[in-house]
Amino acid sequence: MSSGIIRATMLEQNRWIMTRHWFAPAVKKACLVIALGLISAAGQGSHCQVATVSAGSWEQPAASLADQVSGILGPGQARLTIRNLSTISGDNVPTIRRILEQDLKAHGVLTGDQESANTIRVTLSENMRERLWVAEILEGNETRVVMVPAGIPIAPAHTTAGAVVLNRKTLWRSSDQRQQNQNWAGEQVLSAVESNGSLHLLTDRRLVSYVSADSTWREQWSLALGAHQPLPRDPQGALTLSDDGRTVTAYAPGVECERTIVAASDSIPGTDSGNHAGQCKSSDDPWSVANGALRAKAFHSVNHNFFTGVITPSTGLELPAFYSAALLPRPLGGSALLINGIDGTVEIIENGAMKPVAGARDWGSDFAVLQTGCGAGTQIVASNSGEGQADSLRAYELPAQEALAASAPLGMNGSVMALSASPDGKSILTVVRLPAEPGRGNEYEVDRVTALCN
Repeated sequence: MSSGIIRATMLEQNRWIMTRHWFAPAVKKACLVIALGLISAAGQGSHCQVATVSAGSWEQPAASLADQVSGILGPGQARLTIRNLSTISGDNVPTIRRILEQDLKAHGVLTGDQESANTIRVTLSENMRERLWVAEILEGNETRVVMVPAGIPIAPAHTTAGAVVLNRKTLWRSSDQRQQNQNWAGEQVLSAVESNGSLHLLTDRRLVSYVSADSTWREQWSLALGAHQPLPRDPQGALTLSDDGRTVTAYAPGVECERTIVAASDSIPGTDSGNHAGQCKSSDDPWSVANGALRAKAFHSVNHNFFTGVITPSTGLELPAFYSAALLPRPLGGSALLINGIDGTVEIIENGAMKPVAGARDWGSDFAVLQTGCGAGTQIVASNSGEGQADSLRAYELPAQEALAASAPLGMNGSVMALSASPDGKSILTVVRLPAEPGRGNEYEVDRVTALCN
């Protein structure tokens, strides 16, 4: 999904979660993405205030936050919760809580974990330049949000830029198909995968396969998703191949399709010889999350556009809901799981622990792992917000808990909607939504992204 597009989806009752992406300006990013991801929905009052705090210890931002919270809440009792979405060590959170409780008490606000008519929810967060503490004050039906910089600048991320050079080649455009097939108009492309000389696409309506003929893509066959489950707005989708490349499986919310395929050389473009067998069915089974030989499955929400946090095989941890996941090979063996949470935080799950990844705040919601043999040998390719209506891709390495840039940005022709690694991990197919033209809906293209060692 494009890192320049914001979407909101209703979750639980009247709770809004800001989806997928972060605004570029630091204050706007923190206020809208963090605050709106927490406050109640339309119809309730909300205010956002920003205070400036000079650099200092935890005492300074805690004192400033307590001063603003008490100014809104007044003397009384409140339930206090703290969530750490920053790179601050978890060992510091009890200290921060103790200081904040003392400062609130000095203003007449008594806090605890017990249920109360008033609630103070504090989020320790950060953007690319500084740490930000956000407090959501719930009083009756009104929610107010205040925010203070934590006063401790984040060191600029180191870079290994130059380890790889990303290249892209456009394989397919919907405008070409629209000229050949008027029924194409209006389809959203959700995912793409290559096998045996064919290109398979999952749209919001069908699973369709193309073969290249006379320098154009001709439709081989298609399989309608049917009315098994109405798809949510702006749905996700995924395609995976069997180990022998002869079966393609498509996943969409509430729907799973499986199709036997043959090599492009064995098929006549525009026909279905009967050698293909497939069906779509209603399903709540987990989706495959695959990077070459590394595989895992995750349960997707039927009515929303994210994964629930339940993964098999289990990590042994309670994971948050997330938009995308990837298994990252580690230098000393084994693999780590990367997830991009619906709150915009990228987490790494490794050795039985889940920790936030620094330097990933400007990532879009989709990423994929590329096996290049360059630099550390493996890079993570993530979408970034670009200028205007176009996004970019960039490669990163993750030696520990900090994402280090390993390539220059690669400009795209529009908004990056999905990334999927090839079975061998040596290339990535990118679904790009092109800017809408007057009098015409959005068009799509599929690009193959590869890397060269620099």
